[in-house]
Amino acid sequence: MQTVKRLLVISDMHGQIDAFNALLEKINFNMEEDLLFLLGDYVDRGQNPKAVVQKARELESKGAITLKGNHEDMMEKALIGKSLQALSHWAANGGAQTLSSYGLSIENVYKELKEGSLTLPDELQDDLNWIQQLNMYVETEHYFFVHAGIDPEKKIDETDPETFLWIRTPFFEGYHGEKTVIFGHTPTMNLHESSAIFFGDNNIIGIDGGCVFGGQLNCLELPSKATYSV
Repeated sequence: MQTVKRLLVISDMHGQIDAFNALLEKINFNMEEDLLFLLGDYVDRGQNPKAVVQKARELESKGAITLKGNHEDMMEKALIGKSLQALSHWAANGGAQTLSSYGLSIENVYKELKEGSLTLPDELQDDLNWIQQLNMYVETEHYFFVHAGIDPEKKIDETDPETFLWIRTPFFEGYHGEKTVIFGHTPTMNLHESSAIFFGDNNIIGIDGGCVFGGQLNCLELPSKATYSV
C-alpha cells in the first residue's frame, strides 16, 4: 500500500482549465505520493467547463477524490431533471458557458426542453452520468471535506444534502467541531477580504479564491497547511 505524503485540496475551478493545469504543475502533483481532493464546481462561468470536468475525471481515475458542488447540482437538475425552471436558474449562474463548451446554446436547449425533444450529445451525457454519482462529502480521522460546509445543528446523516452544497453563514458562524472542515463555495474574499486561503479560528478552512471572478485558484496542503495559488 502506498504511503500518502500530502493531502492536496482544490475547489471551484469553474471552467478555468489553464489555471487548474498551472496549479497542478505548481504544486508538483505526484499521484504516487499525493492524495488530491477536488471539492466541486468544475463547471460554469469560465472558458472551458468541459475540459475541467474531463480533467477531474482523469485525475479521479488515477486516485483523486472528487466531490459534487452546487453548480454540478444545478446542471444535473436542469439537464437530467429536464426542468425549465432549473434550466433558467442554472443559466443565471453560468450554465450557458458550460453548454457552449459542449457545442450547445442555452437558447436551443431551452427550446428543445420546452418542446420535449431535448437530446444531449453522448459526451455531455457521459459527463452528466459521472456528475450524478459524485459524493457530497468525505470524512477522515481529522478532516471533513465538503463543497460548502455542514449544518452545525444537525448530525451528518440527518442533514439535507442541499446543505452540503449551499450553506454559508450558519456554518461559518456556528461550527465548533473537533474535525477541521475544508470547504469551497464561498469566495474567501467574503470571509477575510483576501483571495488567499481562509483559516478560521473555529476549525474551518475556506479555499475558494474566486478565480473566475478575478481572484486566484488556491490549493491547500495538509497536514502542513502550506498554501499555493495561481
